[in-house]
Amino acid sequence: MLRFEVSVEDLLRSRFALSPALDLCLLLRSLAGLDRPLPRAWATRLRPAFERLRRETELDAVLALHNPQAGPGFVAPPPRGLNQTWADDLAVIRATPLEAARHEVATTATGPSARGPRVRAVLDSTDAVSRIAEAMDQAWHELLATDWPQLRAICERDVVHRVGVIGEHGWATTIESLHPSIAWRAGDIEIGYFPPVGDVRLAGDGLLLIPSVFVANIAAHLDDPWPRTLVYRARGTAALWGEQATAPRPDTLTALVGRARARLLLALDAPASTSHLARSLAMAPGAVGDHLAILRGAGLLVRARSGRSVLYRRTPLGEALVAGSG
Repeated sequence: MLRFEVSVEDLLRSRFALSPALDLCLLLRSLAGLDRPLPRAWATRLRPAFERLRRETELDAVLALHNPQAGPGFVAPPPRGLNQTWADDLAVIRATPLEAARHEVATTATGPSARGPRVRAVLDSTDAVSRIAEAMDQAWHELLATDWPQLRAICERDVVHRVGVIGEHGWATTIESLHPSIAWRAGDIEIGYFPPVGDVRLAGDGLLLIPSVFVANIAAHLDDPWPRTLVYRARGTAALWGEQATAPRPDTLTALVGRARARLLLALDAPASTSHLARSLAMAPGAVGDHLAILRGAGLLVRARSGRSVLYRRTPLGEALVAGSG
């Protein structure tokens, strides 16, 4: 069990962030067989490019920094917030001091995959950081960049949902909703999913929460330079992977409002903007806007401004329509 000791000051400093580099590392781990396998359709689509990158680039040196027990280090720098981009992450990776990279290689790259001559030549070279960064950049553009807008939209919608839960029910309910193994007990966060780790003090620095579509269950960062971090599965991941019906789910709802509007109603289990819905459902923004206007005019949706975004959510009538058509 892992237990975070949480103070009121910790809650005030806790925040959400997105991490493109971490998601890339989780994707690579899945493709390499170090984590939970990807859904068959995604694995079939990505594996040929993954295997080619292993042959043609230094990707195996990147994979050597991972093992079943330990995740990424300097190849996944701590994110600064919700606007983090791959370009931000790549710049930090490229700026890693050689001595820091060599220290990580010495402590992490100890498995069989790190002993091959080709991989060893990269890890021991004076330009190891730039070669590893280049391999990751190629992997990003060939394996993840095309899907990232949709995946990012899912994670952003998750954060909008969690922030709403914080406002309505508080931090305890929000934290417990991240994973079935998490419990809030007497001001501490207990996570039964982990092997015995002991107590971790946040010491007023807060907890960093990162939604991901690639994390198998829940993961934690407990070592510097990362803040104490929980990486959890974003809402909507099951639908993305085809683990549940996506749309149109109930035939009666489709017959009533049409296939596209049924998809939008079903997708709005958490507030979302037009652009988020367009990316996550692979629909044209203009078409999404037209359908949302019709659904709003029918009393099934309302909208409200949140920062720079206008978010749509189902009305009680819209909730009843979705629930009654299942």
